[in-house]
Amino acid sequence: MGADKRTAIRSLLTIGRTTDGDTVEAAFADFERLLRIAYDETPPVAMPGVLDAFEALRAHGAKIALTTGFSAEVTGLLLDRLGWREGDTVDAVLCTDDVPTGRPAPYMVHRAMERTGVWRATDVLTVGDTVLDLEAGSNAGAGLVIGVLSGGVPRATLAAAPHTHLIDSVGSLPALLAEAHSGAA
Repeated sequence: MGADKRTAIRSLLTIGRTTDGDTVEAAFADFERLLRIAYDETPPVAMPGVLDAFEALRAHGAKIALTTGFSAEVTGLLLDRLGWREGDTVDAVLCTDDVPTGRPAPYMVHRAMERTGVWRATDVLTVGDTVLDLEAGSNAGAGLVIGVLSGGVPRATLAAAPHTHLIDSVGSLPALLAEAHSGAA
């Protein structure tokens, strides 16, 4: 979870002792095909509180960048189904296609900084629901690295990863921001 999907598929195939590039690419293509079918049959919806969290972040002057282990093609499909547009709902979208190495490398966070005009990593707040998300935020030097428990990873697992905060859901982010803002005043 949180990994570049080709890397994840390669790791799974390694368990089965198959790692050749053709097999990985075939499995990846099948994964994307099945994902498209799933998105058509059951269109994705935003998790509760996500758009409110975006609004709260924007109220604090933040830019919103999404980073994902999905390819640009799958990410585009997902964003289309959600009705989200880069430059509107979000300021930037980064996929593993955009960087030499996916999470836990810091490259997607750094590329998001480039695309949104953020110069200092300490001004960055990352939010993720996997260990790799938290490691990438930490490796990028983000000022806030927030773990979200709504993704299915157990609290103890996320708590063992580098983070500054753990919250139950993205919907809890506005309250955390308000608390942090009132404490800074």
